[in-house]
Amino acid sequence: MNAVVTPTSSSAARVIRLHADDDVVVSLDQLISGAVIASEGITVTGLIPPGHKVATRAIAAGQPVHRYGQIIGFASQPIYPGQHVHTHNVAMGDFSRDYAFAQAARETQPATSPATFQGIVREDGRVATRNYIGILTSVNCSATVARAIADQFRRDIHPEALADYPNVDGVVALTHGSGCAMDSHGEGLALLQRTLGGYACHANFAAVLVIGLGCETNQVSRLLETQGLTASARLQAFTIQDTGGTAKTVAHGVAAIREMLPAANRAHRQTVPASHLTIGLQCGGSDGYSGITANPVLGAAVDRLVAQGGTAILSETPEIFGAEHLLTRRAVSADVGRKLVDRIEWWQRYCERNGASMDNNPSTGNKAGGLTTVLEKSLGGIAKGGSTNLVEVYEYAQPVRARGLVFMDTPGYDPISATGQVAGGANMICFTTGRGSAYGCAPSPSLKLATNNALWARQSDDMDINCGEVLDGGKSIDALGAELFELMLATASGQRTRSEIHGYGQDEFVPWQLSVIV
Repeated sequence: MNAVVTPTSSSAARVIRLHADDDVVVSLDQLISGAVIASEGITVTGLIPPGHKVATRAIAAGQPVHRYGQIIGFASQPIYPGQHVHTHNVAMGDFSRDYAFAQAARETQPATSPATFQGIVREDGRVATRNYIGILTSVNCSATVARAIADQFRRDIHPEALADYPNVDGVVALTHGSGCAMDSHGEGLALLQRTLGGYACHANFAAVLVIGLGCETNQVSRLLETQGLTASARLQAFTIQDTGGTAKTVAHGVAAIREMLPAANRAHRQTVPASHLTIGLQCGGSDGYSGITANPVLGAAVDRLVAQGGTAILSETPEIFGAEHLLTRRAVSADVGRKLVDRIEWWQRYCERNGASMDNNPSTGNKAGGLTTVLEKSLGGIAKGGSTNLVEVYEYAQPVRARGLVFMDTPGYDPISATGQVAGGANMICFTTGRGSAYGCAPSPSLKLATNNALWARQSDDMDINCGEVLDGGKSIDALGAELFELMLATASGQRTRSEIHGYGQDEFVPWQLSVIV
């Protein structure tokens, strides 16, 4: 999986071979019939889009197809050298995987030179990368009120509202579409409450309002109780019904925020170790280059972070399916490895009882970018986690306490996945994309990594770093990983990301809904 990317080319064709055992190479340009791939001794037949796969040897129908030295699917018809390898001739299939629990675990060497950033140290010792005031809702019914309160403090609409509070990054309303018509003792409500509880005590929030309607299943009082939260100057909770309706509740909320602002503004940044960083790892709008450039670059930065004592959260369980054996081998113990397999098996049952398939992935855009099966996507996706040990496995939105590379069980849908990571304590998100993405994640800043030069040229307004330089040999994965790690530290110190500049973050709060809605 840690292949050295060396583009090979002739006058007619440029391709990348990732592993000696692969049956395919990946095109760097659009190839047409007759193009010669000199390094492989083959001639292209048909059209091969950039980022897509070309067969380098004959593969009989029913035989496995390999990329990264691993199985990505099975030939659904005979495939000949030089042909396009994609959904028309490759399909999913069952195959055994050797989990080899903990057999590849090894001691992580600590960094010889300590890294630091300018963080905000809270009274309880937790370290923040941002300093927001948050407004959370117990139910969809209080969303409009929450947004109306936050709008009174928008710098683009009311610049005077926060003029005296330069150390406050903003007031954000994180609303959702759930909270009622669900089992009051079910898993779905418990998961929603755990998610809201994680945000309510997130280090990046200096203070929080929790607003309900009053008659919902997700009662505010019960929410606070289940999460061990107590009302205080920094955590206030009330309902529209008790406060006297919409107008009075908005006025009450605005007044409460104004009372919170002076204390929030007293926050200041100071030098702290990089071990206080917890990074959520995301990929969305992936393409055939994701597992070659941006994901390995992020993995190289994660290895540096772990060496500093920091934490990285790998997630998106359906998008490690078929590659989980590469993580179980790196688990620190058989128990940790089995936890991961248990989550995979839960997803298989979940899909089965809902008439779905674990191969309901890649998306249309992923396939257009060159990804054929979820196996191929997964093998590239886990590269985000670098090469260190897997130290723990968490369920969705559980507090992350371990240091090092951990896994959190989440769906593959990016907003839901990242919401769980932030609820677990991620104070930054790193998000790789090959097709292009527009995403933010208040209260945690989100860095975007472009997988290819064309995306960087087309959508650099949304991207923070270009990993496409790996493809043309301009920079190595390790060199870009070092650059990304420095960008992480600068971002944690207050440097704004592209998504923050554009105002993304409030609408991307999407808790995972599991309950039957009645």
